Amino acid sequence: MSNEYRHVLVAVDLTKDSHKVLERAMQIADRNQAKLSIMHTLEPLGFAYGGDIPMDLTSIQDQLDEHAKHRLAEIADTHVPKEHQHVVVGMPDTEIHRFAEEHDVDLIVVGSHGRHGFALLLGSTSTGVLHGAQCDVLAVRVGAKGEKSEE
Repeated sequence: MSNEYRHVLVAVDLTKDSHKVLERAMQIADRNQAKLSIMHTLEPLGFAYGGDIPMDLTSIQDQLDEHAKHRLAEIADTHVPKEHQHVVVGMPDTEIHRFAEEHDVDLIVVGSHGRHGFALLLGSTSTGVLHGAQCDVLAVRVGAKGEKSEE
């Protein structure tokens, strides 16, 4: 069994830690001459508010989508071609799995905060990604307590 990766997907939350997660994914993609894709998932506004809002959220969702695409480009443009940058709307772990399966991804790289002890080491999104993934998942430790910000 070859452990070479051909397509690496990095899933980011658009925080400052996204650069660290992307860096790790780039190292692995470079070593394996693999394709690198990056994605961010926006949860639908209706989910956040239980769907009980008596107004059309489409324009707000569109603005959030545009903002996310702009932010993703700021993080990824110098490293990942535009056609491999993806902003999708849905539940993060579900959308990451769907993308990975549809695009033959063999490694998913996510950030992990590790805030709540060993049992919840990965946080909800990265735990969901890990449990449903059909390929390898690498959790990159980010935002650890006491960690000095990079100068």
